[in-house]
Amino acid sequence: MATIRKRNGKYQVQVRVQGCKPISKTFSRLDDAKTWARLTEIEAEQTGLPADPRTLARTTVADILERYRDEVIPKKRGREIETIIVNAMLRQPWCKRSLAKIDGATFAEYRDARLQTVQPCTIKRELGILQHAFDLAAREWSIPLRANPIKAISKPGSSNKRDRRIRKGELIRLFHAAKQCRGKHMRGLILVAIETGMRQGELLAAKWRDIDLAARQWFIPLTKNGESRTIPLTRRCVRTLRLLKKGGERVFDLTREAVKCSWRRIIKRSGIEDLNFHDLRHEAISRFFERGLSVPEVSLISGHKDARMLFRYTHMTAAHVLAKLG
Repeated sequence: MATIRKRNGKYQVQVRVQGCKPISKTFSRLDDAKTWARLTEIEAEQTGLPADPRTLARTTVADILERYRDEVIPKKRGREIETIIVNAMLRQPWCKRSLAKIDGATFAEYRDARLQTVQPCTIKRELGILQHAFDLAAREWSIPLRANPIKAISKPGSSNKRDRRIRKGELIRLFHAAKQCRGKHMRGLILVAIETGMRQGELLAAKWRDIDLAARQWFIPLTKNGESRTIPLTRRCVRTLRLLKKGGERVFDLTREAVKCSWRRIIKRSGIEDLNFHDLRHEAISRFFERGLSVPEVSLISGHKDARMLFRYTHMTAAHVLAKLG
């Protein structure tokens, strides 16, 4: 990192770090030159050297995001969604700016503009991706960023907690509307989601080899928290799965985008308002508690490690509690 050269009877020291402007200093004594070189190297390791403006000027935000999309995201479980998010951000005008001309104000403006059209949790996720990309650029890609511009701005507070339960008559309307879809998998997907409380991603990734219909057990090898779990199946769920089993490796021959489009059409046909597919998981977990299952038993099915997170998905009706009180 440091080089010392003798020139005209004096000692010239130069400290270099990739992507940073080199620092030089001249000394009359060799010992002084070595001491300064050693101290400067230590400082460079701890805080870095002043960034080379030419390196930052040659690199754009798009360069960082494209590398992040191509090298980092493919290793993530949520790679499909994050790829879509990054591709959308790459269309933003600020992606063409060089890193020498980017700052927190740029992303504060983006945050405020996005909050006019999307939920706070959406922009919070986008900023999280940007922050991680800039962190990697500075730590591992030799991009001489002195500070992460995303860390300089406040993140929107968000809560995606919902208390939406399926109301009387809505389930029948959902099934009736789902019957009008080309394949029968959407109706089965909805019913299995309510009976198991599984996440959409878990359902779409499910394979027949992981299901033992005779034992009424479903093994989920990979979950959101990175651990596997085995859930018990209701008799109604088993009957539905038997009807769906017609060969093939996957249980549901559907993509995430196909489910999104079909769900939108089902909701429109049924006339039901403010119901997301993920609300089916809320409904399932609430029903488990209403059936008398304990917290450990429900967490075994849902996969929640934290009881507080589990309760966010639980919304028992007042009428059910009243019936227990007598």
